[in-house]
Amino acid sequence: MAQGHRPDRVGEQIRDELSALLSRGVVHDPGIGFITLTRVKVSPDLQVARVFYTSLGDDKARKETAKALARATPFLRRQIGAVLTLRRVPELEFRFDESIAHQDRIEQILRDLHEEEAQRAGGTDPAASSIPPDPDDADND
Repeated sequence: MAQGHRPDRVGEQIRDELSALLSRGVVHDPGIGFITLTRVKVSPDLQVARVFYTSLGDDKARKETAKALARATPFLRRQIGAVLTLRRVPELEFRFDESIAHQDRIEQILRDLHEEEAQRAGGTDPAASSIPPDPDDADND
């Protein structure tokens, strides 16, 4: 039996509730820094919810946030179970969302390409002037 969009709706409800819990400071773990929940992907059978998040800070802060979220997972799951009307509350899996970093890298590459095109159109391409002439072209004169 096809579930339609139910996993998406349940995922949105879980994301909204988790966001509310984390923003209200209900979780008293100092390891959970400033995080943003980007999306929640729920399996078609509603048994597993993968929560994707981003956080500020370096790699060390990211690892500390992951550990703190792992410690808080049972509490968060109980809180979600109290709010959502489901027979079984999905298992929560927190994963760092790498797609934001990939998106930033793609945007940086596109910006560099546009700058390079603008320099070529203006005739002030520094790369073209720094290339030495090909010695084989001198023989063809």
